[in-house]
Amino acid sequence: MPSSTDFQFEPGQFVTLDLPIHEQKNKRWRSYSIASAPNGTNGFELVIVLNEAGAGTTWLWENARVGTEILLRGPQGKFTMPKPLEQDLYLICTGTGIAPFRSMVQYVHEHQVEHRNIYLIFGCRKFNDTLYGAELRRLQDELPGFTYIPTYSRELPDNNLLQRTGYVHQVYEELIKQRSIEHQQAGGTGLSPAKFMLCGWKNMIDEARQRLVAMGYDKKDVHFELYG
Repeated sequence: MPSSTDFQFEPGQFVTLDLPIHEQKNKRWRSYSIASAPNGTNGFELVIVLNEAGAGTTWLWENARVGTEILLRGPQGKFTMPKPLEQDLYLICTGTGIAPFRSMVQYVHEHQVEHRNIYLIFGCRKFNDTLYGAELRRLQDELPGFTYIPTYSRELPDNNLLQRTGYVHQVYEELIKQRSIEHQQAGGTGLSPAKFMLCGWKNMIDEARQRLVAMGYDKKDVHFELYG
């Protein structure tokens, strides 16, 4: 952002780009979550996957180059981390929905934010669809209490025990059951206290919200942001 020396935002927020793809202004806007943590500069990252049927990503892939100027609005949105992080946090996403969660986990790591367990459960179809996999595995080694679990619906897992096959729902349900057992063994009652953040495909979010409420969590503990 050449017009600013410091672009301030909270992890989880997004920007809206004004792309020259339509005469009507509201049909030119495309919103993308910021995928990097605030770093005190005017730079930030977006993760944009080409949709050949989409006017916005097609224009970006065909025309955007180093030095291309694009008008934007932001930062926007309230899909941000709970403060303080007093309960387990489940970050459940599919596809490019991983973007705001990468920003959050980076921020927790870089600023040594006190937290309980953080589970990042990322769902996609195949190994080649993985976004930031190597980086998130490194963060898992460096950030105590952080667990990264990629889950593939059309691939079999390799020998990495934290890699799963299937869908994200089975993963968080198993984690919740285990954490609830530990919670009760420590003298607590009921479910393990937790907050949930969902980002990605609408079908995944709708199903996850239903499952979490059916397990006994309050709707207020489940926050979401739709992609597509």
